[in-house]
Amino acid sequence: MSSEYLWYIPNQARPGHRGDDVVEGHNSLETLTEQARALEDHGWGGALLGTSWGRPDTFTVATALAARTTAFKPLIAIRPGYWRPANFASAAATLDHLTGGRVLVNIVSGKDGIEAYGDREGAQADRYARTREFIQIARRLWTEDHVTYRGEHFSVTDSTLELKPVVDGERRHPRLYFGGASEAAEKVAAAEADVQLFWGEPLDGVAERIDRLKKLSADLGREHAPLEFGLRVTTLVRDTTEQAWADAEARVERMAKANKAVLDHDWRGATGQRRLLDLAARGDVLDDNLYTAPGRVGGGGAGTTWLVGSAQDVAKSLRKYEALGVSHFVLSDTPYLPEIKRQGDQLLPLLRG
Repeated sequence: MSSEYLWYIPNQARPGHRGDDVVEGHNSLETLTEQARALEDHGWGGALLGTSWGRPDTFTVATALAARTTAFKPLIAIRPGYWRPANFASAAATLDHLTGGRVLVNIVSGKDGIEAYGDREGAQADRYARTREFIQIARRLWTEDHVTYRGEHFSVTDSTLELKPVVDGERRHPRLYFGGASEAAEKVAAAEADVQLFWGEPLDGVAERIDRLKKLSADLGREHAPLEFGLRVTTLVRDTTEQAWADAEARVERMAKANKAVLDHDWRGATGQRRLLDLAARGDVLDDNLYTAPGRVGGGGAGTTWLVGSAQDVAKSLRKYEALGVSHFVLSDTPYLPEIKRQGDQLLPLLRG
């Protein structure tokens, strides 16, 4: 199976995400459409639309961008705390039908100011148990009729979606991506997800997690196709290795001085985020070019570690992840639009060659 290469579209309420230089109209339909069309023109399969409370609604943004593109695949991040499973399954199936099968879904279970939108599942074990039920119901509604399900968190009775997702060969419904590094999260991924997304950890950490998830899948009696693996990471690519590192170090220096990108409490408490932040104790650069210093000065999520170098350097590193079994890549850097073009033209041909 050939690897998949996606980008990231910053559907943010405020401008300046991770240093992006677009301020005026940063989240306008015109700006986001320009990015989505550039992704199509420069070889990308689509882009992740991230979610958190207060940001633009991901399904609304995905629908608008899909209507203005022809091949762009939105990887729509959603939270079970925002949605009930039958409503979500219907929305996803509808958009998948309208786009000819372009919908991808990233299910997020981490805490996110739950009181603000009326959620009550703050305990980790409860959130992931709920997520498992959510995925199970959505899968069944996408592939079966007259679904009855009784769970601790959700239930449906004699439920049928009149409009199902697009079926194409082995594809029966939108691919389900999932993140999380805790024991509870890994059990959900091993049993129910299609793709487990990792943050930008060193190769040894990713290899360890892949081995553990494969064993866990077998132990849990996974009923679906084998779990696949993905990497979500910042890729800072320049024409030369020297220029890339000079720019990376200068950016970290600016971040340290500004001291604005402070991780909130919920991010710091997440197991996966803590794993990334702890990497700095092993050194500023791990493997060949995984830069951990951004995490020390406030970088969070996919901005905690960066793969830095020329297109050849970064392609070589990504190939090493691929050799471990990673086949889905969600990359990004800022400013977003120029980097869509630069990395699409310089990096992707090396990965596909």
